[in-house]
Amino acid sequence: MHQLVNITYVVKPQLHKLPFSSDASFLYKRLDCDYFPNPWHFHKEYELVLISKSKGTRFIGDNVSHFEDGDLSLIGSNIPHLYRNSEEYYKKNTKLNASSIFIHFTKDFLGNHFFDIPEMKLVYKLLEKSSLALEIQGKTKKYVINKLHDMCDEKPPQRLLSLLEILIRLSESSELKPLLATGYLANNSGDTDKINNVFEFILKNYTNEIYVQEISSKLNMSVASFSRYFKHHTRKTFSDYVTEIRIGNACRLLMENNYSISEISYKSGFDNLSNFYRHFRKTIGIIPKEYRNRFLEIV
Repeated sequence: MHQLVNITYVVKPQLHKLPFSSDASFLYKRLDCDYFPNPWHFHKEYELVLISKSKGTRFIGDNVSHFEDGDLSLIGSNIPHLYRNSEEYYKKNTKLNASSIFIHFTKDFLGNHFFDIPEMKLVYKLLEKSSLALEIQGKTKKYVINKLHDMCDEKPPQRLLSLLEILIRLSESSELKPLLATGYLANNSGDTDKINNVFEFILKNYTNEIYVQEISSKLNMSVASFSRYFKHHTRKTFSDYVTEIRIGNACRLLMENNYSISEISYKSGFDNLSNFYRHFRKTIGIIPKEYRNRFLEIV
């Protein structure tokens, strides 16, 4: 999947403590819901997550990108993440739903030194690489998805063997794409609710004109205070962040729809076409038409 934009967060996600079954050393779960409920959060466990059915915007550490059916990632320990569905999932009487399969496990779930043994050398390196979050692609992706579905009907001992088989296969694969910038550091404490409200507001309103005065007043902050707060947490100005979200949406529309460039510009919240072209080239490096043509060539 094409990465849309990279945004460096130093935000304060919620710590999630996950319930483990008494007959298992790791968590395997299928989730079916109207939309994914978790906020911006993190946990000490490694997470292997498959989006079986759904689409929206995926926030993992400093990466922001589009997700859809079949998205498969291995997220390292303590990396904040959020899968937010597209707006149509939140409308009343919608027939859309979201489903996923995920596994959570700790580094010591098989004992303190299990991954230190020679046979697990590659898996140990895989867990280290997962600190940059890994998107799983190609034949490896197909293999892991099939294994995850098979695990649903397996008893705990067989599930354990299946998880080991998955980790070994991943450790040997060259089809893993890091999602995070090298040197990404999670900062996991503080005012989660406030920054979540900012993200929610942007994602609901980026197709329209967004005024800093409006969102700062919602948070009972002055414009100057909010601007400092936002830049401290994202290392971006508010306007730069909104622009990158809009460019991300434009990339998705260029890949998924037959809208004209001008329609995509409008649907992504840009006030004029030349402004859209300027920001698109600055963020992506090429013009929208070339981006679409390259994607179609790959398909």
